[in-house]
Amino acid sequence: MPPDATQPTLAVESLVTHFPIRNSFGLRIGWLRALDGVTLDVAAGEVLGVVGESGCGKSTLGKTLCGIHPASGGRIVFQGEDATNAGSAQARQLRRELQYCYQDPSASLDPNWTIGRSLAEPLVVHTSLSRAERTERVQAALEDVGLPREHLSLYPHEISGGQQRRVGLARILMLQPSLVVLDEPTAGLDLSVQARVLRLLMDLRERHALSYIFISHDLSVIRLICHRVAVMYLGRVVELGTAEEVFRRPSHPYTAALLAALPVVGGGRISERFRLEGEPPSPGRLPGGCRFRLRCPRAASHCAQQEPELAPTPGGQRVACHFPLTE
Repeated sequence: MPPDATQPTLAVESLVTHFPIRNSFGLRIGWLRALDGVTLDVAAGEVLGVVGESGCGKSTLGKTLCGIHPASGGRIVFQGEDATNAGSAQARQLRRELQYCYQDPSASLDPNWTIGRSLAEPLVVHTSLSRAERTERVQAALEDVGLPREHLSLYPHEISGGQQRRVGLARILMLQPSLVVLDEPTAGLDLSVQARVLRLLMDLRERHALSYIFISHDLSVIRLICHRVAVMYLGRVVELGTAEEVFRRPSHPYTAALLAALPVVGGGRISERFRLEGEPPSPGRLPGGCRFRLRCPRAASHCAQQEPELAPTPGGQRVACHFPLTE
């Protein structure tokens, strides 16, 4: 099912999530700007990839969208309703429709509960289904992710990492969401297991009409399954466009540098234009102007004076750069 751009499931406007930095006495001495004005949207049926280095705000974005972290500013509009820091009743409904899949599958599974009990718990909390109806849905969800019913009596430590990922996906499906935030869903898995998990994700998307926000540092996976890509750097989206255009013709120097680190079959790399050097600044002490300028080979004096905003390019992407790359 192709994405329906006329019906955005999610719209994020200038989203901000800041965390206080405290000294040893507990006094606030600054702010860690994990998200600092993120604007993007997700269409119905779309897979939006979110990429960037560790610490760029990818996971914070996903957790803020799902209400795990409170937003400090901006708006989250989900299915036409403002869901920013939703109240208890709205948050309860939001959790049914917008689910977060943790990078560590065991984080969502109680080690003292059987798989069957862990899968049934969301139904106990969020629905009024009878025990028989809950059992039926649990069994159907387990079959959806390709696991036998015998697993219902097992504990998380008794199954493999790949099977734990499948159980985590089954638990998300229990409440029949419309959008799922997948945080590094293939991290730490063997390549053969990664392939099976990716095929499962795409199959579940088709069968259940899901939209995905796919957070990953693995650019090859992002290129394979995502319709569009949002490239993040230090709490902001610096490039947003179709996966085809972003990988074929990156417009932001940071995107080009990420692609330069991606090997291709037969030798060589997708992009040789830039090599990423050095470490990003601390989100608690961001430089003025463009926050990438200290690592950018194209930086000029103007970059230190004004932070660029996302703007359209001739190639169709939106890029936050005073001197975007051209052919």
